[in-house]
Amino acid sequence: MRALFVLAATALPLAAQTPPKVGDKAPDFTIGTVTADNATPTPVSLASLKGKTVVIAFFPRARTSGCTVQLQTYRDRYATMFNGGKDVVLLAISTDAPADLHAWAREAKFPFLLGSDADGAVGTLFGAYMPQNRMDNRILAVVAPDGTIRHEARPFRAMGQDDYVALEAAVDRVSSGKP
Repeated sequence: MRALFVLAATALPLAAQTPPKVGDKAPDFTIGTVTADNATPTPVSLASLKGKTVVIAFFPRARTSGCTVQLQTYRDRYATMFNGGKDVVLLAISTDAPADLHAWAREAKFPFLLGSDADGAVGTLFGAYMPQNRMDNRILAVVAPDGTIRHEARPFRAMGQDDYVALEAAVDRVSSGKP
């Protein structure tokens, strides 16, 4: 097995700022990611995903009860909620270390990318990072192929079904080019 790459997210500035909202262009960022197989060889940038619908799902901590429900629901509904990854990219982001995310992804067989936002840089850009707790809050943004945020959930409620239904409808609407 290849060694995991330890890649920090890069996004400037790190200082607190007003988070983007629906209708705004999503801020670009670059983040190290892992999959169930291993670390991805190069960091992923939002700009590199232009032309695809991107779901950015921040979550607090790997293996905690709410986060487990959230990511397992994404896994179990991946084919319908995220079109099986065809022109839809799910990027689940937390401040956990890459090795922890990789182990969890492997054990849970997550079919999507997990990003390590260890320094909170990406979470800060989206208004998710909580510096007092050193973790990201549970929020979600759906970015259209043109880079515009078309849907958000602040907070994303992992324990109910309404936010999953709204997410699936948003991904379907955005990926099919509907307003």
